Amino acid sequence: MRSIIKDGAIVEDNWRLVRPDEAGVLPQVPTDTDVIVPLNAWRSADWRQRTGRTAVWLAPDEDPGLLVSDLDVLPLIAVDFPSFTDGRGYSIGRLLRERYGFSGEMRAVGDVWKDVLHYLWQVGFDAFELKPGKEIALHVQGLQDFSERYHSTWREPEPLFRRRSKTGA
Repeated sequence: MRSIIKDGAIVEDNWRLVRPDEAGVLPQVPTDTDVIVPLNAWRSADWRQRTGRTAVWLAPDEDPGLLVSDLDVLPLIAVDFPSFTDGRGYSIGRLLRERYGFSGEMRAVGDVWKDVLHYLWQVGFDAFELKPGKEIALHVQGLQDFSERYHSTWREPEPLFRRRSKTGA
């Protein structure tokens, strides 16, 4: 079992992220294992017959709107960040929360590390699987890197100038 950051704390995680091999084949997993499968695998098979829970992960070029009819049965949606410089997952996260109203766990996976945690949190991510080799205890502090935000976010819908005008500051 590995540790992740969830809701600002380090927790043990039971989910297994399943990625296809080079031939595009998913590895076999026991039916009682909680798995996070790629979107195309979710759409092509009935994963609801398993005893373990099933969640979905989205690649940065996939449309989160394809999950709208499944949002009520998905306990978790993960978004893959294949490289630090690929920011498309931020938009996916914000769409899932704001446009589609997803209220379950939203997890960032892939090339995730301290410098991006605060920003991912602001657009609605609440769980983070760090890039392998990163020290999780040091990285959880990334959620506290900034005390204020200028712009509106999912967690802070009003921009700073509106918040300040209400307090007279």
